Amino acid sequence: MHDSAPTPAIALEYSSSATAVNGDQLFSKITWLLIPFMFLLYVVGYLDRINIGSAALTMQQDLSLTATQYTFGAGIFFLGYFLLELPSNLVLEQVGARRWIARIMLTWGAIASAMMFVRGPVSLSGMRFLLGAAEAGFFPGMVLYLTYWFPAERRAKAMSSFFVATAIAGVIGGPVSALCLKMGGTAGLKGWQWVFLLEGLPSIVLGVAVLFILPDGPRQARWLTPPERDWLLEHLREEKARLPGHSRHDLAGAMKDWRLWLLSAIYFLLMAGLYTFGFLAPAVLKDVAPHWSNPRVTLFAAIPYLAASVSMVVVARHSDLTGERIWHSALSAFVAAAGFASTAAAFGPVSCLIGLTIGAVGVWAMFGTFWALPTEFLQGTAAAGGIALINSIGCLNGWAAPVLVGRLKDATHHYSAGLLAVAACLLCSGLLVLLMGALTRIIHRRDAEIAEKIECQ
Repeated sequence: MHDSAPTPAIALEYSSSATAVNGDQLFSKITWLLIPFMFLLYVVGYLDRINIGSAALTMQQDLSLTATQYTFGAGIFFLGYFLLELPSNLVLEQVGARRWIARIMLTWGAIASAMMFVRGPVSLSGMRFLLGAAEAGFFPGMVLYLTYWFPAERRAKAMSSFFVATAIAGVIGGPVSALCLKMGGTAGLKGWQWVFLLEGLPSIVLGVAVLFILPDGPRQARWLTPPERDWLLEHLREEKARLPGHSRHDLAGAMKDWRLWLLSAIYFLLMAGLYTFGFLAPAVLKDVAPHWSNPRVTLFAAIPYLAASVSMVVVARHSDLTGERIWHSALSAFVAAAGFASTAAAFGPVSCLIGLTIGAVGVWAMFGTFWALPTEFLQGTAAAGGIALINSIGCLNGWAAPVLVGRLKDATHHYSAGLLAVAACLLCSGLLVLLMGALTRIIHRRDAEIAEKIECQ
């Protein structure tokens, strides 16, 4: 893990039987053939996860749900997700990405559409739990999958190009959900029922498409020439061989590594911002602009997602160019904290929207650079299990934080106290990133001194 010395992307060539392979061209080819499809998968998946935020604008009233009941039901998604995340990612490594990702998408698409049948707090919680269980393994599986194709010096850019789907889902989801809400009364269904029904169907279609489009890895990619395949596999093998001796390849070793647990804590705190925003941004905006119609709220709530998608790509690319991760992640967390704090103090829709936008920019910028950190010291089974563990622990705060914000809303009749609590989580997340950077430098310095003493002897 580095936070000072730059590691720029390198254009490498490989010659075999007078055939040259240019690294930049090859990775550009891989990016264009994989990332757009993976991006689309994540857009529909993340939309199914957060569309409850738009549906709640009418669902809460129709089902007589309190803020606490709603946030509990929305967030219990992550309990099912947590319980099956690690085993799901280990299964993916064994059976291959193509079949397992297809299975995940087919089951979550069916459950996401079936959300239209919820009738109260119990059925809401039950369906959201099943949705989380069905989706478990998708996100960390995609993170692991990207390590099969991209070396460390190119990984943050590749990951951010995929992760930006979470922001684009919000951009697309706003207008789509607004149209679905306007369909209320059609075929005897409420607007929020149309949100769940129509936004769950694409996941089922794409789940089938995965079986025909997504290769398990470079060896199965028919669109790679033999020289390209050989060069890529050799380049990734050489990178693994250059990893420090304290890099982890087995899950048991990774579980003993302090970095894994510190990253889990950092991600736990970051998720307070990501899912409080995803589940409650429309409700927060509606709270300060009660005269706005629900479709108008969902449309304006898409603006922060648009800004976030730009910030994620820009920050991740700069992080790859400089080879620096720590300060990029920490400063993004501090920006996010400032955004949520300013939202808590908002006195009207404009100031609220500005605060939400700043918060989203910081959260998503950190999201892109953060996931380059664990892949720098986790490989093989350790990567499959470690990435899943970090994500599952972190996502528990996708339940805890919104529930806390909901309870504080019921108690105070305002979102300010809850938003300040989220801002505090994001501030602590950034501080822990800086701590990790400092500890890593100390350990690297100590290892260098020990190696120097051994050489002198």
